[in-house]
Amino acid sequence: MSHHDETSHALSYARHDTLEGLLQRGRGLGAERARCDTRAAAPFVYDGIRRDWKWDSQTDTRYLYQARLIRDLKLSPAPVVEQLAGDEEECARASDVLELLTLTGSEEAREGLRTYIRKGRYWVSVLESVADCWPAEWWEDLGDVARARIGGEEDLPWSSEPWSRFGIEVPDRRFPPRPSLDGLSDEELLALLAAADTEFDAKIDALRALADREPSEGLIPLVPTLGTPDGRRSLPLLRRAVDRLGALAVPAARGWAVDEREWLARMGADVLADHPGPEALAGLITELTEQWEARIWCGPDTTAKRLAGFGSEAADAAPVLWLYWLHTPHSYERADYLGALAAIQPAGLDDAYTESLWDCEERSRLLGIASAPHQPQHLERIRVLRDDPMEIPEVRDAARARLARSSPTFPDST
Repeated sequence: MSHHDETSHALSYARHDTLEGLLQRGRGLGAERARCDTRAAAPFVYDGIRRDWKWDSQTDTRYLYQARLIRDLKLSPAPVVEQLAGDEEECARASDVLELLTLTGSEEAREGLRTYIRKGRYWVSVLESVADCWPAEWWEDLGDVARARIGGEEDLPWSSEPWSRFGIEVPDRRFPPRPSLDGLSDEELLALLAAADTEFDAKIDALRALADREPSEGLIPLVPTLGTPDGRRSLPLLRRAVDRLGALAVPAARGWAVDEREWLARMGADVLADHPGPEALAGLITELTEQWEARIWCGPDTTAKRLAGFGSEAADAAPVLWLYWLHTPHSYERADYLGALAAIQPAGLDDAYTESLWDCEERSRLLGIASAPHQPQHLERIRVLRDDPMEIPEVRDAARARLARSSPTFPDST
């Protein structure tokens, strides 16, 4: 490693404006620069798979970004195949990348994984993963291997696939599927939530259905009644449904915020904080600045979203938002900083949107697809995302929609 400008956990990240630092953060600019200097980029690409540079392993993603780098730079998958022999986490990172490379036609990646399933230590999780990612004809001939090896495992697998296909019985640890309430109207869902005799799980099902719809003001008076039976917390998915209400919940939230029930008071305070009045602007700008000075990487996205609600009045926050977008190793939050900039200071974002088309994070790529300038080279990149078998369906669908609106010169390959 060279010089560092951010430290997180036990990792020191290279400067944000170096090729190494850009690749560690999953920045789109890193992928673009790497294409111009494959020899310099190759060690950093492999290092990014060998070591886990994600700031938050639960939300940040890198495996698609890394698989694309190997494909686009025409790097050998061999070092990644060799990494399968490492510890469980190293094996999982390598497997994630190799599974995607296989989708693009890499026989070396495919055979590396199949060989590992025959001989490797963590073969169970790898087989379950490829069964979820690959067409069945690529792995169903491994049944004899699975049946021969499963007896040596101390712990039985958790999932039904691919084991049921191989005639291997595993405990059914899955919860039985809940009935869908999607067919009910808003009024019927609210009636379920209001009824005292509605089962606990049915109320959760009703909240799940409401959370995926346009906001229903009828939920607001019911919120104080939607705690768990012991009164210690809210029902699962209630916060998600309340968030959908947006500013509609603010008047009621003032009362919730002073309720003696801790869960309701906290929800009320959060709603009010997410919809601040004009008097809060200076404090939020100060908060974001102090977060930056302390190099706090988890949480400023919330501050950024609150500032976004002020639009151009929050222009003094723009320089710090740019710093966060450029520097943060917490790649999941990068989209929130760009989104806040779009609301506060929308001019001058074309380069950021264009870079986002190569970003490691789905949300950033979606922003790039929606807002990158209408230029041939950017539309071509969006076409690549649309047609990439490694890309997730949501991004491919967004790319397809943008191209359908923007240009008749990119026929849908599907």
